[in-house]
Amino acid sequence: MIKKYRLWLGVVLVLIVLTLVFAPRTSRLMQGSTYSRSPDGYGAWYAYMQERGTPVQRWQRPLEELLEPQPGTDNPDTVPIRFPRVDDPAMDAPEMDNTLAQAAPATPMTLVQVSSGLPLNLFDGDWIAQGNVLVLLGVRGTVTAAPFSSTLESSAGGVKVETSRRSLQTQSFSAPGMNEWEFEDLLRDGHGAIVWQETVGRGRIILSTSSHLAANAYQNEPGNFEFLAQLLTEIGNPIWVDEYSHGYKDEAAIAQENSENILLYLAKTPLLLLAVQAGIMLLVLFLGHRRLGPAIALETPPLDNSTAYIQAMAGVLQKANSSKFVVEMVGKAEQLNVQRSLGLGNDLLEPKVVAAAWTQQTGRPAAELAEIFDLADNHAQISERELLVWLDKVRTMRRHLPNSVI
Repeated sequence: MIKKYRLWLGVVLVLIVLTLVFAPRTSRLMQGSTYSRSPDGYGAWYAYMQERGTPVQRWQRPLEELLEPQPGTDNPDTVPIRFPRVDDPAMDAPEMDNTLAQAAPATPMTLVQVSSGLPLNLFDGDWIAQGNVLVLLGVRGTVTAAPFSSTLESSAGGVKVETSRRSLQTQSFSAPGMNEWEFEDLLRDGHGAIVWQETVGRGRIILSTSSHLAANAYQNEPGNFEFLAQLLTEIGNPIWVDEYSHGYKDEAAIAQENSENILLYLAKTPLLLLAVQAGIMLLVLFLGHRRLGPAIALETPPLDNSTAYIQAMAGVLQKANSSKFVVEMVGKAEQLNVQRSLGLGNDLLEPKVVAAAWTQQTGRPAAELAEIFDLADNHAQISERELLVWLDKVRTMRRHLPNSVI
């Protein structure tokens, strides 16, 4: 049993470790969100833009919908937002209650995406070529010898940057296979560009190797917030921030996802973790009921006829309340046992003779032996309690025999 408990305890520990390793981590979704007040959030910059008179709208639907025909400007539908629960104490809860997700405008727009720790990709080059602007904050650059923390001068003031990654302009982000492309450095130092833009058709893409360019941690820096604000305002398009990638969705998007079939749901679950756990459980069930080596048959204990007879006889005598018969039989057997132990032979002698030999060889009083033998000779019916007392005296007498045979 102890081995099985240890086995199950080991299985539980393994499952806990696997769950911690493979379980999906969603806490990083809030990084870069305008709803977050944590140091890596953009809540303070969003409030700064509102106070500055440059409102920023939040896009909370799949980015693929930007490619669909947009509704006319005379039908500005709005959809109320239902915010999912996000376990982040730094969320900007007061603003969330009054925010509406608006339909994407028919005119060109500027869409800002802030990395939540995952790589950012160009989702559609044709959409940008139509005159839209895509701003990606947190693209992967090249690690250089630049100091991790540095302040770079710009038209908005000093911009603090904490990353050693730079763009060396060795290839185009929007078209990696092109040998020539049009780009412009917007913020750089001697090690490379930190913020730059590439022209794509009538639109452009603005990139930054730092995802924390205007994060809450830099709200006291003189130029970080204003640099990003000027960069987006000069374009002249309506400014939208992608919140869908941070877990915020309007009710229409949530209803659409809930209607997906079970196969798509399973495709999004950590099936590897479930498969490993199921495999371990099956292995435990198999090994827990199977020993290594051939099976050992249980041996049937031999039947002791004497013991069975004695137990059956004792049951009959107990039901018949025949204590007199028990005392007579046990008394004679005990007298023979005493005689053999004292060397007096196997023939029953007078109790007085046996008592004298008892006193001579053991030094015990003859009354102890007489008390036992007299009750057996009286052939009296006694109670069960008296029978137990008499048997206790027999056991005491046996302990003092010099050479007990039984």
